[in-house]
Amino acid sequence: MNYQKWGVLALAVVVAACAGGEEAEPTVAAGPTLPPGTDVFLATLSVDAQGMPEMGALDNATNRAGYDNQPYFTPDGSGFWYTVVDDHTGQADIYRYDMEPETVAQITSTNPESEYSATPLPDGSGLSVIRVEADSLQRLWRLDADGSNGEVLLPELAPVGYHKWADDQTLVMFVLGSPATLRMGNVNTGAVETIAESVGRSIHLIPGSADLSFVQRHEDGSSTIMRLDPMTGTVESIVDAVDGGDFHAWTPAGVLLQGNETKLFAWTADSDGWQEVADFADQRIAISRLAVSPTGGHIAIVGEAN
Repeated sequence: MNYQKWGVLALAVVVAACAGGEEAEPTVAAGPTLPPGTDVFLATLSVDAQGMPEMGALDNATNRAGYDNQPYFTPDGSGFWYTVVDDHTGQADIYRYDMEPETVAQITSTNPESEYSATPLPDGSGLSVIRVEADSLQRLWRLDADGSNGEVLLPELAPVGYHKWADDQTLVMFVLGSPATLRMGNVNTGAVETIAESVGRSIHLIPGSADLSFVQRHEDGSSTIMRLDPMTGTVESIVDAVDGGDFHAWTPAGVLLQGNETKLFAWTADSDGWQEVADFADQRIAISRLAVSPTGGHIAIVGEAN
């Protein structure tokens, strides 16, 4: 995602009431352009006799007007980090939600800079984030767990949109451009190589292996979920995505999940294609991003009300 555009000033129409109850002429006020409002919904996750996921009731964990998005579970599964965009300023910061007791804590506050896509560092010492800097440069940064002591990683690479750690020194990243590219970089040497072009934004570790999954987009609008071996740089197909979708997630047992509108689908290497496992039409929730806790006991779903 190009996060810079959410900080651009836009025009808003303001209508004031005149004396006598008549409407005044519309006036123009400046304000930040905001991303669509979303919430992070949380549910328990289990498996049925066929090994397919079963979900408990959805709970709106963030339950706030505005953009609450990009959940990433903590390594112990007790909560998740997520991105919050301030409705008034357009400022984006990282927050942490903990389940027991239910608490919310702000991690970053770096106005005029913004942070997105919080991801735990492999050594457990803090977080890596995408930071939109004061000059609009969009790069990858390392932070302590409390949001302090920021340090840029791979300083020559921009604009980075999304990222995933393959190991303690290797990053796989979605880099914006025409086309968007999948890059692999070494934070120790600074070396970066291009793996694929015309890719989606969702990158994940594949359970039971050192490989990662990403989405390859095709000219006809379809897309394929791919497997990347970070040791060799080789890529192979896993399965066609649901209706050209992008965002996906894995359970620890190796079940692949993907949403399409209000429906959640699951796939395994042994299943007969994608299987519908949930439909949130009654709650009027359209699914975008997904995250599964390390234990597989919870799922976080980013939803936008229809």
